[in-house]
Amino acid sequence: MSSPSVEYSSASYCKKFIRRFLPNEQAVILAIILIVSTLLIYCLSDLLMPVIFSVILAYLLEGLVQKIEQKGAPRLISVYIVFSTFMGVLGYILFILMPLVTQQAVQLVQNIPKIIKNAQSEVMRLPELYPQFVTEDRIRDIMFKVQQELLNYGQELISSSAESVMSMVSAIVYLFLVPFMVFFFLKDKEILLDWFVRFLPRDRHLTVKVWREVDIQIGNYVRGKFLEVFILWFASYVAFSSLHLNYAMLLAVFMGLSVIIPYVGATLVTFPVVIVAAVQWGVSSDPFMYVVIVYGIIQAIDGIFLVPLLFSEAVNLHPVAIIVAILFFGGLWGFWGVFFAIPLATLVKAVINAWPRLEEPELLNEL
Repeated sequence: MSSPSVEYSSASYCKKFIRRFLPNEQAVILAIILIVSTLLIYCLSDLLMPVIFSVILAYLLEGLVQKIEQKGAPRLISVYIVFSTFMGVLGYILFILMPLVTQQAVQLVQNIPKIIKNAQSEVMRLPELYPQFVTEDRIRDIMFKVQQELLNYGQELISSSAESVMSMVSAIVYLFLVPFMVFFFLKDKEILLDWFVRFLPRDRHLTVKVWREVDIQIGNYVRGKFLEVFILWFASYVAFSSLHLNYAMLLAVFMGLSVIIPYVGATLVTFPVVIVAAVQWGVSSDPFMYVVIVYGIIQAIDGIFLVPLLFSEAVNLHPVAIIVAILFFGGLWGFWGVFFAIPLATLVKAVINAWPRLEEPELLNEL
């Protein structure tokens, strides 16, 4: 039988524990908003993905609308200009860029047997060069296992082809719904925000403080990231085309998308660029060295000049925090979780920095 003093001690400890993390009403309101928003997005992300996607695009385009408004244009005219530009870019991606990338991807897949054969001939030279480290039987065993893995991967692609029909239907729905919703999210922004704010508590000063800090950081980061993707894609395509590298557009798209995943993306995209150049010209040829040099220059310019220029106002995060955020949010929401990993990590950091603490004088006086 527990004594009253022990029960009182446990209750007092729990009260102090809760008081430490939820020191006032503002913290409670912010915690509720964060928990409810996270649960709604996580549970309804599949159902409301077109809406979430439209909100994200409208949020990104809002910065351009505001810049045109600052030049003296009315809100509606600014929305029409930005939305027309958005539809033009979307049309280019859908009807020009994607067919070309798809065509080059198909050609690359068709040439995989040739690539494997060339790689096998190069690898089979290793026992002659380094007989003390590698044997011919061991090399044959490794190549057989690689071919089996590629065969299994191809069978998985064929078996999943039936799912592509549903993916195509979803894509058609997105093409009609998303631009429609983006336009009205931009046009009726104030009306929609006023309606949404009615469901929030009146005493939300801490929430507003956090949002204002995060809004600047996320807006700068995401818009800068889109610009970085475009610049890297364009520079890579011009460079690869000038060097007559095969699959120039496909590799340039890989280069642009590689910046979405910090640290990891640049490493992964190195392999297809080097392999394609090696198969096309050979490792010892001058064109191969030109491709490697140009690739290194582009990556260096991106890391040394482009990133500091575009993200000078972004919140600095430790590399470990970035990797953990990519793994966590990528596991929750896939591609978009990876893309928004750093903004979401910025949100977490802003909440932690703005969260009231008991060490603050006004909170200590309340105890």
